Amino acid sequence: MISRDTAALGEYAPAVEGALKELRDEHVVERMWEGDHTAWGPEPEEIADRLGWLRSPQETEEALPEIQDLATALRDEGIEHILLLGMGGSSLAPETFGLSLDAREGYPDLAVLDSTDPEAVLAHADRLDLSRTVFVVSTKSGGTVETFSFFKYFYNRVVEVVGEERVGSHFVAITDPGSGLQDTAERYGFRATFLNNPNIGGRYSALSLFGIVPATLVGVDAPRLLSGGKAAASECGPEVKVEENPGAWLGAAMGELARNHARDKLTLLASPALAAFGPWVEQLIAESTGKDGTGILPVAEEPEGAPDAYGDDRLFVSMKLRGEENPDGLVDELRGLGHPVIEVELEDAYDLGGEMFRWEVATAVAGWRLGINPFDQPNVESAKVQARKMVAEYQEKGELPEPEPTVEEDGISVYSSEDAASVDEAVEGFFAQARPGDYVALQAYLPPSDEATGVLQRMRARLMSRLGVATTSGYGPRFLHSTGQLHKGDGGNGLFVQITADHERDADIPDEAGAPESSLSFGVLVNAQALGDRQALLDAGRRVIRLHLSRDVSGGLDRLADSL
Repeated sequence: MISRDTAALGEYAPAVEGALKELRDEHVVERMWEGDHTAWGPEPEEIADRLGWLRSPQETEEALPEIQDLATALRDEGIEHILLLGMGGSSLAPETFGLSLDAREGYPDLAVLDSTDPEAVLAHADRLDLSRTVFVVSTKSGGTVETFSFFKYFYNRVVEVVGEERVGSHFVAITDPGSGLQDTAERYGFRATFLNNPNIGGRYSALSLFGIVPATLVGVDAPRLLSGGKAAASECGPEVKVEENPGAWLGAAMGELARNHARDKLTLLASPALAAFGPWVEQLIAESTGKDGTGILPVAEEPEGAPDAYGDDRLFVSMKLRGEENPDGLVDELRGLGHPVIEVELEDAYDLGGEMFRWEVATAVAGWRLGINPFDQPNVESAKVQARKMVAEYQEKGELPEPEPTVEEDGISVYSSEDAASVDEAVEGFFAQARPGDYVALQAYLPPSDEATGVLQRMRARLMSRLGVATTSGYGPRFLHSTGQLHKGDGGNGLFVQITADHERDADIPDEAGAPESSLSFGVLVNAQALGDRQALLDAGRRVIRLHLSRDVSGGLDRLADSL
């Protein structure tokens, strides 16, 4: 766990001391553990009923025997793959555990599907032996459109392989009691259904059934992981002085620096072994704090830049395992330049269980300091509403409402608010708006791949060096369940670059699992989501440029990167 001795806050230390004093005087930690909603707002809705995560380590530990029995049965049956179908809080923690923790031999591997791009869906269908795959359908609400689309598609594919009598045994559900997914699991004879504590929001669910069931099924040592969570709960408990409470201290620092000192870009410098922690904490912070015209922008997996490329709007958190190399030279230089730096060193990757709990506490405390409710997500629905409108128009007219491009050139179409004679001129004009304190968000509605990620990282490095601003990158629609809330709810200092492309292949989404009829494809769905998100950003007064690649997606990405 972090201690104050690992932080160099420099000139900001007195302000954080003041924030801690207010935290102590207002008994915020004690009130949080008591379930007192007034620490964050006058109404209890989406506060008092969202604090169940504080007891997740203990509750989930009690459910382990049932989960472990299923894991043993799947291993003994020769199941080779677990494919998790989920978005946001249902997918990010399992992905972190799967990528960061050593699993026991003989258990299936884990993959996560959280992209509606048809190529992403088809890649899993082509790769997996469906007769040896179990699908974990995971959604708190029980009605997430992406998750249910995945389920219906793969249910029909598995029926073709194993038949109607055995298909249900290849599906496991994780959801809240009484949800639509619980009903679906009963109707289609799912092998198992795990009902989570409903008083837990998705982004705070890492140590609940949403995180621990998938991890256990692929052989992660869940008792060890939860042990760290229980230890963290004790260290962050109400009886611990706030100055010695690692979660409260971190939250006070995050919130104070963002609120009063414009250090609102929390930049995570994670070592390779802990890199997968970045996307998880990105959702936690962005969706919890990005609202009401404020927010803390989490900057994860950003390419390392020269020390002078970082603006004075950043708080740095360096994170590594003991004995592991990390950009210590960069950390030393940043500290020397007066940037606030917090250093986290874990003994073992399994300490992520405790670390996740501590960051959940910290984010809740940061929300208190910012004067917002860290448990709701008022702007998440805006993109969904617009996407539904796009889908409705497609179903009525047979095509999506595509706007006219600003300029078209060499297979690239640009959609921007200003006229331009060429792609380069449009891009130059867009980035000319950048000012100190801004950030650039690359929103890639593309099939996730190592190649595409590499080009996006190259783009980030060039933009950071050239503009001196923080950069983020995410695949759509995955980021809509993560940073999408902050994009519409923060102070409006983002420049959003939406990258879309034609689809080489498509896949139909069944209207109903087990039936062949389809009125929508994944290609249409992801295009509608991109159009809907763009419109939601424009409606919120955000600066947006869309770049559409109609052919040679790889070459088009390279051309865009080279032009920056």
